[in-house]
Amino acid sequence: MNPNPSETNPRRHFIKALGGITAGFAALPTLASAASTATPSRKSGAKYMGDFAAPKLEKVKVAIIGVGARGSGHASQLATIEGVEFVAVCDLNEGRAKRSADNVTKKGHTPKVYSGEENGWKKMLAETKPDAVFIATPWELHAPMCVESMKAGAHAFTEVPMAYTMKDLWDIVDTSEATGRHCMMMENVNYGREELVYLNMCRQGVIGELLHGEAAYIHELRGQMENGDSTGSWRTFHYAKRNGNLYPTHGLGPVAQYMNLGRGEDNFHRIVSFSSPAKGRALYAAKSQKLTNPEFKSMEYHGGDMSTSIIKTTLGRTIMVQWDETSPRPYSRHNLIQGTKGTLAGFPNRMAIEGVTKSYHEWAENEAWEEIAAKYEHPLFKRMGELSKKMGGHGGMDFLMLFRIIECLRNGEPIDQNVYEGAFWSAVGPLSEKSVAEDGMPQDFPDFTRGNWKTTKPLGVIA
Repeated sequence: MNPNPSETNPRRHFIKALGGITAGFAALPTLASAASTATPSRKSGAKYMGDFAAPKLEKVKVAIIGVGARGSGHASQLATIEGVEFVAVCDLNEGRAKRSADNVTKKGHTPKVYSGEENGWKKMLAETKPDAVFIATPWELHAPMCVESMKAGAHAFTEVPMAYTMKDLWDIVDTSEATGRHCMMMENVNYGREELVYLNMCRQGVIGELLHGEAAYIHELRGQMENGDSTGSWRTFHYAKRNGNLYPTHGLGPVAQYMNLGRGEDNFHRIVSFSSPAKGRALYAAKSQKLTNPEFKSMEYHGGDMSTSIIKTTLGRTIMVQWDETSPRPYSRHNLIQGTKGTLAGFPNRMAIEGVTKSYHEWAENEAWEEIAAKYEHPLFKRMGELSKKMGGHGGMDFLMLFRIIECLRNGEPIDQNVYEGAFWSAVGPLSEKSVAEDGMPQDFPDFTRGNWKTTKPLGVIA
């Protein structure tokens, strides 16, 4: 969120914006509740949602909750997509809500505006009865908003992570199965051009049998501690109180889909995690004169600057997952997938493949990478890539993701990321915290599909 400073008293607005839920974050869940791996029985009458396709919608009535920096971009892009009828914009901050609604109105819609009430989003659900609700709010609000949206008859689409406790992840899964409504965690990186190229190459067997992946979100964001009631203000309390990988999905999502995890071929099995010492946040707070919240200077930061996890899959494949939003180093998602015939990697983009690249002892990069990638350009990117780049949002991946959501709902197709994938990818958070607390002891993933992953269709190469 990037509010007008005149609208915000950071400390007061921060607490108000979260309805007191996160004030001081004294009520963050214990590790036992956050990372319980018990698998409850499927509720009577519930249906498995792995390959679920909802009835076609000629028009998709869309509402959005949370229109800060992230949500306002989603609203603007959704309003341009054919088949969308934008019915509501909701944000606790009146100025943000009105600005976003005005932007949507200029694109031909007449959304109702909800602001100023902690539970205004519930009123919005009851009054506008949307088909799809997009959620771009602080992490602790994702689960309750997803659950209530589905209970109100809407499909729910939430920012990452889907939730950060096992209880909340199970609540989302169980509600989706009980209501027959989609719940998708919007992992936009799965729609990046390079990630789509690599997905297509993996599906075509170019690098052989997949063995190992590396995934990361390394992005220095200490400056967000100075940005009003933006993302960094409320996330800082998480960084201080929790120790593990709090933001695993940008790197992990694409690698998990390369490997078909949770989709017929393989699944998440076990994780071990370690954290480095926590130094960077306190050092930054000590020298900064522009902190959003004066508490940041005296706060004890327990979350390590670098989190490193190793995931073992059911088939014995491995994935290294890292997260660091503190250290001064260049941005990276790693995005590496290794097979029996070669390796594809990102940051920078490079390949080494037997019989394809010049040599597997050196990387094909730059022009050589582009020449090979062009042969395996994903059909979806061929169809929508140029428009997506013009529409923007992390190089076009945001627009392509939103376009596909609406396309699936209008065509009555299964969505690209089902509710179980969002739960598995998000579960790295609480499981890594528990492993770190137990000095790297292995933690088993629960099976959110209750065994149905074995018959779930892999994500195809969408044309």
